[in-house]
Amino acid sequence: MFITFEGIDFCGKSTQIELLKKHLISENKKVEIIREPGGTVISEKVRDLLLSKSHNEMFMESEIFLFSASRAQLVREKIKPLLKKGYYVLSDRFHDSTTAYQGYGRGVDLETVNKINSLAIDEIIPDLTFIIDIPVDVAELRKLEKEKGKLDRLEILNNEFFNRVRKGYLRMAEKEKRFKIIDGMLSIESISKKILNEFKSLEERQLA
Repeated sequence: MFITFEGIDFCGKSTQIELLKKHLISENKKVEIIREPGGTVISEKVRDLLLSKSHNEMFMESEIFLFSASRAQLVREKIKPLLKKGYYVLSDRFHDSTTAYQGYGRGVDLETVNKINSLAIDEIIPDLTFIIDIPVDVAELRKLEKEKGKLDRLEILNNEFFNRVRKGYLRMAEKEKRFKIIDGMLSIESISKKILNEFKSLEERQLA
């Protein structure tokens, strides 16, 4: 099964991915966590280019192609082989991030975004996508807790941008059933419980 986690920066994705991994391992399942951009030698080099604040002059067209190049490598080198081996692949972001950030956030034409995504993912669509939703002002408060010098090129963008991204995620969730919106303002334990319930529900349907 391929499960992805989405949401604006500082929504708490990484914590929930680790908790789901812990649960799956307790059930003797094979699990692999990957992150986007990154996950392969090539993709990690692209990640460095994308997130470095020394590249603030990067145009949005360059940005979307770099994200997609990293993803294309990850899909073919890691995700597809792992799924064939029976792994549960948990991804911290996938192509929906490009739709949200470069499409809704940056303003790249959505039809163009969809075409670029389609080429990059090679028909690999997540079985389940969790959007951990938090208000932008809450994300801003969490951002302030992180050392300013450690924020990456996207994390430093303004709240207006992240409001567009958040609205984009919510619109996407209205169009596809694989999306599950989780209230990120709940406790870590409550969020984890909701994620497990959704996961178990899908697993039961697949086994039926």
